[in-house]
Amino acid sequence: MKTLAFGEMMLRLKPMGFERILQTNGFEAAYGGAEANVAVSLAQLGHDSGYLTKLPENPLGEAAIGTLRKFGVDTSRILRGGPRLGMYFFEKGNGARSTGVVYDRAGSSIATALSQEFDWPSLLDGVGVFYFSGITPAISSELEIALKAALSYCQKQGITVVCDLNYRGKMWKPEVAQKVMAQLMPFVDVCIANDEDFEAMLGIKAFDGDLSRGIDQIDDFKRGMQEITKRYPNCKIVASVLRNIHCVEQSDWMAILYQNDEFFETPVHNINVMEGVAAGDAFGAGLLHGLNHQLPVQETIEFAIAASVLKLSISGDLNLVTEAEIRAAMSKGSNARLSR
Repeated sequence: MKTLAFGEMMLRLKPMGFERILQTNGFEAAYGGAEANVAVSLAQLGHDSGYLTKLPENPLGEAAIGTLRKFGVDTSRILRGGPRLGMYFFEKGNGARSTGVVYDRAGSSIATALSQEFDWPSLLDGVGVFYFSGITPAISSELEIALKAALSYCQKQGITVVCDLNYRGKMWKPEVAQKVMAQLMPFVDVCIANDEDFEAMLGIKAFDGDLSRGIDQIDDFKRGMQEITKRYPNCKIVASVLRNIHCVEQSDWMAILYQNDEFFETPVHNINVMEGVAAGDAFGAGLLHGLNHQLPVQETIEFAIAASVLKLSISGDLNLVTEAEIRAAMSKGSNARLSR
């Protein structure tokens, strides 16, 4: 079954080591983006994975496509044209200094795309699962319109819709996000909601904003998950990552999944974080892997959180791990052994 992810792929520029943007004389270049990261993870896990975006017809656009192709993602549905590739600058934190992101994505090819450019019957031909995040409708009003059309078509054709709410406060305000998501959520079958996503995207209070005690608020998360399925009965599965973040390098992670009035919880993983980016995308891909293979629910959520915490040990946007490595991480302590 083919999964198609829809969003913006960008050029990521990161100062060397732990340098700040203000002081660095050089940047490491890589490519990624929330939905692209999911597409790559799925391809790495053996899925028929495709990606949809719009990229400029220049060497940066070609390099972005080349990254996807290198890791087995179908790029045949990507639109070409437009003025530029969006960028973001990633400044790695350390200790008490938080990791930071600066966007330079205004006027990108996907941000200037028109809704009528997306021929959904053709783009969704042969697709069984359609994946997007809350970042995509935040990019432009045209992409919001395009998404509504895509989700309506998915519903009519029986295509499963998966949404990672993925709130980005630098892209839009909660009152705008909630208005848009209220129109999109009636089409969503599987929802991923983490931390501030509940309130910022859906207006549901489930987290007080203190990331040092996210796991401690598990009962509030559970009530928020139930509220999502109450408001949107089409949504049959809600999954969340819960975190206690002690500092940039040290945190505890677990996940819960709600389905058929039952909660499934994972053990808590104590993590030494190398780079805190795209772990949510790795979680989404792990969740899809379990759902697509119809794994038992408990195994699915444990696989998803293991994929997520492994991403924290890898630099860059892409979770370049195998299924065997994820399954090893599902067993406490096994991922610490020397593999030889």
